[in-house]
Amino acid sequence: MIFETHAHYDDEKFDEDRAELLSSMQENGIGRIINVSANLESLENTRKLMEAYPFIYGAFGLHPDEVGDLNEDVMARMRELCRMEKAVAVGEIGLDYYWDKENHEKQEYWFRRQIALAREEKLPMIIHSREAAADTLRVMKEEKSEEIGGVIHCFSYSVEMAEEYLKMGFYLGIGGVLTFKNAKKLKEVAAIAPLSQIVLETDCPYMAPEPNRGRRNSSLNLPYVAEALAQIKGITAEEVIAVTEENAKRLLFRA
Repeated sequence: MIFETHAHYDDEKFDEDRAELLSSMQENGIGRIINVSANLESLENTRKLMEAYPFIYGAFGLHPDEVGDLNEDVMARMRELCRMEKAVAVGEIGLDYYWDKENHEKQEYWFRRQIALAREEKLPMIIHSREAAADTLRVMKEEKSEEIGGVIHCFSYSVEMAEEYLKMGFYLGIGGVLTFKNAKKLKEVAAIAPLSQIVLETDCPYMAPEPNRGRRNSSLNLPYVAEALAQIKGITAEEVIAVTEENAKRLLFRA
C-alpha cells in the first residue's frame, strides 16, 4: 500500500467532497496518510482528521510563512498535540524566502524553537525549505538536526544539497514535480538518492503530477509518482511503493 507522507486534507479545496474522497483511499491502494499542519487553524483540523480516520496520522507545526502567529501559548498547544497517540512528526517547519511573508530572523527563531520541540518530544521533523537552501542547512547543522531526523519535504535543491541531507540521515520527500518534463534537477536527485531514503508525498491539494498537472491534487495521484521514480531507478513501481512504505514506517513510526 502507498504511504502518503505529506497531505493537507483540511484545505478548503476539499470542503465539497472530503469525506467521499478519503473514504475511497484504502480501496485505491493508499494505506496511510500524514496530514501536515501549516497554520493555526490546521493544527486543530489535523487533530480532527486523525481522530476521525484510522489511517490518517498528524504532523504538527507552523509553516515559515505563518510564524507570525506563533507565541508561547501556541507552542504549548503544539506540544500537547505532539503527545497524542497518532501524532508522528513536527511539521511542516523551516524557512521560506520565496514569498518573504515573514522576516528571516523571525522565521529562523521559530524554526529553531520547533526543532527543539521535535527533539524534546522525540518526533521526526517535516522540513519546508524554499529559496532558502543555505540558511536551512546552516540552521539544521547548528541545531544538530541529524540527531532528530526527518524528511526534506518537496525536495527542490541540487544534487550537492541532496547529498548533504542524505549524509545527515534525512529522507527526501518526492512528489508530482518528478513527473514534469522540465524537472531535470529533481530527476538527477532521484537518480542518486538511495531508494531507502526516499518517501512519497503529494502536498495535495497542490503539485499534481502529469497527466493531472494544474488540477487539484490528491493521494490518488501517487501511482504516477511511483511509476516515474521506478523508471529512473530501473525497477518496478510495485517495488518503489513497497520500499517507500517501509521507509515511511521506519521514519514516522520509528518501526
